[in-house]
Amino acid sequence: MFLVYNIVLTLLAPIWGPWMWFRARRRQPMPNWKQRFGQYELPRHENRIWFHAVSVGEVVAAKPILQAIRRKLPEYDLVLSVTTSSGFETAQPLLGEVVNQVVYFPIDVARFQLGAIQTVRPKVAVLMETELWFNFLWAADVFDVPVILVNGRISERSFRGMNRVAPLYRQMAAWLKAALMQAQSDADRMSSFGAKDVRVLGNCKFDQAVESGGKSVAEWQAELGLSPEKPVVIFGSIRHEEFDECLAEAKKLTPDVQVIFAPRHIDRKVELDAAFARHFNGPMLRRMANEKIGAEQILILDSYGELSPLYAVASLAIVGGGFADLGGQNIIQPLAHGVPVIHGPNMRNFRDVAAVAKGTTQVQASEIATTVRQLLADPQRLKAVGEEAKNFVASNTGASERYADAIVETALSVKGKVKK
Repeated sequence: MFLVYNIVLTLLAPIWGPWMWFRARRRQPMPNWKQRFGQYELPRHENRIWFHAVSVGEVVAAKPILQAIRRKLPEYDLVLSVTTSSGFETAQPLLGEVVNQVVYFPIDVARFQLGAIQTVRPKVAVLMETELWFNFLWAADVFDVPVILVNGRISERSFRGMNRVAPLYRQMAAWLKAALMQAQSDADRMSSFGAKDVRVLGNCKFDQAVESGGKSVAEWQAELGLSPEKPVVIFGSIRHEEFDECLAEAKKLTPDVQVIFAPRHIDRKVELDAAFARHFNGPMLRRMANEKIGAEQILILDSYGELSPLYAVASLAIVGGGFADLGGQNIIQPLAHGVPVIHGPNMRNFRDVAAVAKGTTQVQASEIATTVRQLLADPQRLKAVGEEAKNFVASNTGASERYADAIVETALSVKGKVKK
């Protein structure tokens, strides 16, 4: 399987190489290509954990796990790797206080992964959610590094695709030390590939969502120019495929409602600017320019790391990713603040949460404005739904500690140095 995978990877390099370069150029800033080629400059450390998260969502979700590891193993060196430039920017506030290094994950070429593992030399490597990379797992096995999958999830669509190349996933599952999954359906799918230690430990995104701290509602209102007299609706994690429909619905809500629009990828500036111009007259208000919300305009949240705490000021949240066939985005963050959520029908990546969550309403994109007005028309009911949502999230916390315990137990069980 190793030869087959790498022969195919090599033959397809003229396709995936330029595609990767093109995507990186569109998402500024450019990644550190030296690190993407597996070349790290890290100090030697006898006790190190390598934790890989892909982009913004995974980095945010990983934070409570990393904080728990830091409390339990304060002397350990924690390396956090990411794939995207937005993930890299999101990870910067964790540097120093929670993790020791933030790096880019190597492209899954055998020699890149071997070089990276040889430099990092972790006691244990941790992968978030769906990040199974064949050559990374192979290189970790070569150096006797145990690998744990945490907060693991496998959607029905992904499972169908994985079964088309089942031998590949059976080999990767065999290399995993443990597969720690969000829900029983995820565990059953991973077990079907022969993974050895498969457990259901819950979803760590509940823990991240209930984190306290940050600015108060009054501070947010003053900073963003929000009136306490008008409801605030946040369009959160809106993907560029949804820009037009969601901006059209946002336009219907102004000026009676104060709208904050948070694109999932803030680097898709060209698409956002074009869509905004089609629906709004006047200048675009941007958070990074410290502009305040206007009477008939919306504020674009083009900053990193502010969406989750900012949900506290909202009366309602519209969460993207589900209005187009994209699998949905994280609905837990606004629910944790007691903010009812409106989402689209395509929520396969968050199917378990969406199926049981309290305080959510599923609609088509064209129904957003009508649904918002209906919900805002009954403040008492809206408040009750918000409390129900907040209690739902609080009752599902604790997974991060369980994941951290499993990682710490594995790290402490590794004796001596990793193989040279």
